[in-house]
Amino acid sequence: MSDAVDRGITVTEMAPMVQAIDVSPETTAAFVGRTLRGPLNEPVLVRDMGEFRRRFGDIWSRSSLGPAVQQFFEHGGQRLHIVRVSNNARGALLCLPASGAALVLRAVEPGSTEFIRAAVDLDGLDLGDDQRFNLTLQRMDPATGHVIDQECYRRVSHREDSDSFVGDVLLNSSMVRVERPYPGHRPDPTQGLFSTDTDAYIEQAQEGSDGDELSDYDLIGSSIDKTGLFALSGIERLDVLYLPPPGRQRDLGAASLLAAEQFCRKHGAILVVDPKREWKSAVRAIAGVRELGLSSANAMSYFPLACVRSDEDRTPRAVGGAIAGLLCRLDRMKGPWAPLDHHGLSLSRDFMAVEDLSEGDIRLLTRHGLNAIAKGDIGKTRIAGSVTMDPSREPRRSILPVRRLCLQVLAAIERATRWAVFESESRRAADTVHAQVSAHMSALQGLGALEPVYLSV
Repeated sequence: MSDAVDRGITVTEMAPMVQAIDVSPETTAAFVGRTLRGPLNEPVLVRDMGEFRRRFGDIWSRSSLGPAVQQFFEHGGQRLHIVRVSNNARGALLCLPASGAALVLRAVEPGSTEFIRAAVDLDGLDLGDDQRFNLTLQRMDPATGHVIDQECYRRVSHREDSDSFVGDVLLNSSMVRVERPYPGHRPDPTQGLFSTDTDAYIEQAQEGSDGDELSDYDLIGSSIDKTGLFALSGIERLDVLYLPPPGRQRDLGAASLLAAEQFCRKHGAILVVDPKREWKSAVRAIAGVRELGLSSANAMSYFPLACVRSDEDRTPRAVGGAIAGLLCRLDRMKGPWAPLDHHGLSLSRDFMAVEDLSEGDIRLLTRHGLNAIAKGDIGKTRIAGSVTMDPSREPRRSILPVRRLCLQVLAAIERATRWAVFESESRRAADTVHAQVSAHMSALQGLGALEPVYLSV
């Protein structure tokens, strides 16, 4: 099943009536944050670190998103939607000379590492035509200077009243848009018989900017405009959501946290929440969670932060990206009904907890809805506990595998039975849905997902 989104219209393929409900779909995660380049407010699916680098640039010292993505793939994640957001970032500017004026192009993707160049030619045009021209755009790799993307537009016009007005045509470009004021003449050719320039391409007149550090509102975005967090509203499947800290030394704000939790509750996903840097003990962490006022079966957190063993300063680091990756790996190994503290599942050997926890600390944390990062066997760092951030009234809501299994079952059944919405009320349709759901539950039982321990809580 897939969604295609175009100009606000969403087309969804419905599963056929006879389709079995998938019991082990690949877990999909999503991260929202700041990158060096890439499309803004658009979920892009990446499947490895190389794909992330090609689309969004390398790990960047001014953003915690890149390290979180690296953690995700190193710990077993395979499907990750990235939503790039920014705060006052600007795209590069190109000025194509046009008989004393200029056709001004602004890069769609902001950032200091977005390099666009343009060329104009008159090949194949009538000699008497003084309106139309051919435009070639190229995106360059800043590290190698190689062309990584190219767009060609034939027979476009500089006239705003033309059916082929360049400003309208470039609304479909992934590279640039035309800015006002529009020139009164077509751009001067840079290539071909009528070119007077020795350089065939016009380079950027002004570099783009990376903007400022993100605020809560940049991360949250707008539900109406589908920006920020809400850009994920259009994706077909979301299981795990993580918002890396907006700065290397800043925690996620309360407004972002609340908006993300509400989004997960609506879309049936689990939110991974990092602990605050000021939490230096198990008791302080428990008090800090109370102060946050977040008690949710759709959120899970941990304590303490981790550090890299090889770092001399042992700087505390969030490992929410690693935990998101472990959840995806666990689902492939066992299923979402398996506990996060499953034997053999641990953080990379590179990581160690910044605080030593006793067994009493671990029990106290899990009782209050926090999973513990603790010492494991042979130098490994394990996750102790498998709980949500809802340790209160209903015990089953506090057990992470129970909650994740429920979410998966509900989502799988909803997707596989959408066809019934378009069927007239009939016994045949009801029997078909019943058969689909019964077969699905039987398959889950055969995999050990519906163990009595889960059914009894």
